[in-house]
Amino acid sequence: MAKNSSRAVGRHFLHIPGPTPLPDRVLRAMDTPIIDHRGPEFAKLTKKCLEGIKTIFKTTNPVIIYTATGTGAWEGALVNTLSPGDKVLMVETGQFATLWKKMAEKIGLRPEFIATDWRQGADPKAIEARLREDKNKEIKAVCILHNETSTGALTPVAEIRKAIDAAKHPALFMVDTVSSLAAMDYRHDEWGVDVTVGGAQKGLMLPPGMSFNAVSDKALAANKTAKLPKSFFAWDEMLTMNKVGFFPYTPGTQMLIAGIITMIALRLSLPRAAKAYGAALHQLRWAIVTVMGVLALAFVMNASGQTITLGTWMAAAGGAFALISPILGWLGVAVTGSDTSSNSLFGALQVTAANQAGLSPVLMAAGNSSGGVLGKMISPQNLAIAAAAVGLHGKEGDIFRRVVIWSVVFLVFMCALSALQASDVLSWMVPHA
Repeated sequence: MAKNSSRAVGRHFLHIPGPTPLPDRVLRAMDTPIIDHRGPEFAKLTKKCLEGIKTIFKTTNPVIIYTATGTGAWEGALVNTLSPGDKVLMVETGQFATLWKKMAEKIGLRPEFIATDWRQGADPKAIEARLREDKNKEIKAVCILHNETSTGALTPVAEIRKAIDAAKHPALFMVDTVSSLAAMDYRHDEWGVDVTVGGAQKGLMLPPGMSFNAVSDKALAANKTAKLPKSFFAWDEMLTMNKVGFFPYTPGTQMLIAGIITMIALRLSLPRAAKAYGAALHQLRWAIVTVMGVLALAFVMNASGQTITLGTWMAAAGGAFALISPILGWLGVAVTGSDTSSNSLFGALQVTAANQAGLSPVLMAAGNSSGGVLGKMISPQNLAIAAAAVGLHGKEGDIFRRVVIWSVVFLVFMCALSALQASDVLSWMVPHA
């Protein structure tokens, strides 16, 4: 390779929550000629995919496959089961829960949002209490995220089902599994879920552009009386065409072919799966210990009041605290390698300092997360994982020297932006409660 080449050394490795890197066998499966989506070969492929995907959701009921990202499957779940003006109960576990709520508002529903601090999953007791209050049964659906991508907050789906049953409420139960499907244990039928929303680009390790609605008999019955407008996402037309191996529109043919490979890959034997998990745990052992240690420290600091004390002390910086807010997140992730750990360690501190200094808590929390993203590229854990993934063992130092300058440059820019957003110059960019 020429010395003046701008091409990165080693293999490209995407290191974000999703989309995930694609395995070679998936890439090779897609590297085939396009087939006729109205021909007999495609019909066989479709039927195989539709049956295979059921095993991933652990359901015997239909699974609708959309040529869309998870956002499309969100819409499909709502418009096929609800009517204009229906009330839905949602839980604010993070950014994606908030986006689903905004979608519900846009399509004519009335979402009720149970607020949280974005550091925990949905609380079954809170949901049960609200459903018991709903004497007139106005709430038509309960919508939660199994795993909230933006925060890592995990919700106990089976416990939410028990809470709905305990309240003796007829609401539909909808669960987003975009970032948990095939990565965490999930059981659509056993846990009594009515509509499961899934996506291809994370646990399934497929390209973005394919999403799913796994549906129960109760959801199919609700579909017959649902009055929200629908066309592309309509279940009835999709299910009718699926029976003969086709779709109402042109589907993602290569995505389905790649999906077959993924389904085969997911059916690993127990010994092979155990060996793979063991190897992964060994590779990440120190990262796991570090993150657990930081989370434990954050718990102690928050419970003992140390975080509030430090936040009050740092508030003495006044408006200048907005300038240093991203640095805290940057340091937290640079040391731990984890946004979750950094937010647990410094999130409450940032909010306390913001309240004491008269700054926006939303801006300071965002500054912590944004600074943390910039710290990822120099985190020892992430450098080790990246080096191992692209076959550059022992070259972590070389990678660090190439990226640390950029990390600092972007951090300086982020600090300046935070300070301007805390001032009258760019304050219009910050949302106000």
